[in-house]
Amino acid sequence: MSAWGPTLLDGGRTGFRLWAPDRDAVTLEIDGGEPTPMQRHDDGWFTADAQAPAGTRYRFRLDADLAVPDPASRAQHRGVHGWSVVVDPAHDWQHVDWGGRPWEETVVMELHAGILGGFTGVMARLPEIAALGVTAIQLMPVNAFGGTRNWGYDGVLPYAPAEAYGTPAALKALIDAAHGHGLSVFLDVVYNHFGPDGNYLGAYAGDFFHGDVDTPWGGAVAVDADPVHRFFVDNALMWLDEYRFDGLRFDAVHAIANDAFLDRMAREIRAALPDRHVHLVLENENNDADRLGDGLYDAQWNDDFHNVLHVLLTGETSAYYSDFADKPAERLARCLEQGFIYQGEGSPNHDGKPRGKPSAHLPATHFVSFLQNHDQIGNRAMGERLTLLTDTDKLRAATALLLLAPQIPLIFMGDETGSEAPFLFFTDFHDELADAVREGRRKEFAKFDAFADPEARKRIPDPNARDTFTRSTPLPGPQADSWRDLYSALLALRREHIVPRLSGAKGMAARALGDARVEAQWRLADGATLTIVIDLADMPEPLPDHAGELLHAEGDRFAAWLRA
Repeated sequence: MSAWGPTLLDGGRTGFRLWAPDRDAVTLEIDGGEPTPMQRHDDGWFTADAQAPAGTRYRFRLDADLAVPDPASRAQHRGVHGWSVVVDPAHDWQHVDWGGRPWEETVVMELHAGILGGFTGVMARLPEIAALGVTAIQLMPVNAFGGTRNWGYDGVLPYAPAEAYGTPAALKALIDAAHGHGLSVFLDVVYNHFGPDGNYLGAYAGDFFHGDVDTPWGGAVAVDADPVHRFFVDNALMWLDEYRFDGLRFDAVHAIANDAFLDRMAREIRAALPDRHVHLVLENENNDADRLGDGLYDAQWNDDFHNVLHVLLTGETSAYYSDFADKPAERLARCLEQGFIYQGEGSPNHDGKPRGKPSAHLPATHFVSFLQNHDQIGNRAMGERLTLLTDTDKLRAATALLLLAPQIPLIFMGDETGSEAPFLFFTDFHDELADAVREGRRKEFAKFDAFADPEARKRIPDPNARDTFTRSTPLPGPQADSWRDLYSALLALRREHIVPRLSGAKGMAARALGDARVEAQWRLADGATLTIVIDLADMPEPLPDHAGELLHAEGDRFAAWLRA
């Protein structure tokens, strides 16, 4: 017995399961019904069947003082400390023939469902997102967390959509509607840790974690144990099969520190869903090229692209940007040609330890590039966007590079309207936990020059204040129409000239032409050559001419040519 969560049976009955190897007895409690002792099996699983049709509230009683939700609850009533709810997985899908889109067509917009008004609020934005030329939306984590608002990475019940965002049916309706607009839908999932409020696993399944393996969030998740492996793989399959998500982005897999689990999970997903375009993407600080290129994972988020361009756009070199402060144009050239910048070299921000593996052999589409995302804005103390950190001409040039280069582009909600609103780190914790999160957040930025002074750190917004959440709404900026026109034009060029030639496209050569100028070339699938020159110097020089059709230019700062 290793499957998690409730199973609907005939006659309004439901089968319940809980892996609680640390307990001798568990009781199933039905809201308004009689308690049912659960049968204990030798492998630590407890089971029980009960009259419990869809909509029934239930929980597990561990002792007189502790009742816990189902860790694989499909929905919650009154938060992560409340009752779990039996859910009928059936849904009346309108776009049953949707099979997804090829990876090469992908242009991702990352969204936070809570900021945008929940699942129905996101649905209302789908027409304008599709009209812009975006082909996929990616939802930041939507699973249940403590409180009513959260950045997304403090979830504790991975199977249950957050009540504050909407019901399971509302999430399925959003995905169905997106498919009707030709949009793929990806979900960000967190399998490397649980949040601090509402995680009861340690009370009955201590072996869910490796207490002797430290991570920033406590003991490492024990994905080498079969019940734990099944917990996460079945969760991934639920989102992809039952909800019909088109792909998953796996958060910070370097913190899982188990490549065998990653490979096995991807193989199981591929075997279970062979007839759809299902895309699997990693976030992996280790720049592990071995996880790419064998058909298991489509791509990795490439922080190197963001980091070096951030240095060139803003001049910031504190903390992790120190890894990219030296010769940033040369580093950008390597990134455009080969993918990763760090491919085994020592990293100053990692105490000189080697980081990464060679990646020049990989096609460009194995890398997801971005100028901004939830991390790179929200992990700033004040949540500033690039619209406030660099000048418009430079940012337009960098945007053109992002959207016309062969790597898969990702934009963050609000980029397309030049939003100047911050995207801050926000939570909804209380009492001692709220104090710990607030002070921990401020201490985190002590290594940045601007916040070395304790008094300066007091200006950092309180994550738990409601205003921190509401201020993060991506309101259009003062040049919204100009930015929207730029994005629309660039994505139309990408769709017409780049996407049909993307399969297998690889970097040919790239070089720095100055302290902030780079020229790069790619060989596309049909043998055509794409050449891009970008100049982010304060005083750019005139751009050279190149053979081929001029696709787009931004003054003396950017130009792209295509030679068939």
